[in-house]
Amino acid sequence: MAANIAEGHGRDGRGEFVQFLRVAQGSLKELETHLLLSQRVELAPAKTVDPILGRCEAIGKMLRALIRSLQKKGVASRASSE
Repeated sequence: MAANIAEGHGRDGRGEFVQFLRVAQGSLKELETHLLLSQRVELAPAKTVDPILGRCEAIGKMLRALIRSLQKKGVASRASSE
C-alpha cells in the first residue's frame, strides 16, 4: 500500500496520483480480508486482529479524504482556467 502511494506521488499528474491512491485502497481492503480470514480459521485471535482492523479503518478514512481533497483541487484548477 505504501509503495502504491509513493509510486503515484512520483507520477506526473494529480489524476495518476489519485489512481494510485485508489489502488492503495484496494490493497487495504485485501489486507482487511486476510485479517478476517486469519481470525475465522483461528490463525490469529480477535485481540490481535481487531486493533489492526481499527487502524485499517482509520487509514481508509485518511485515503478517502486525501482523494476527495485532490479531486476538489482538480475541479477548482479546471474552473479557474476556464
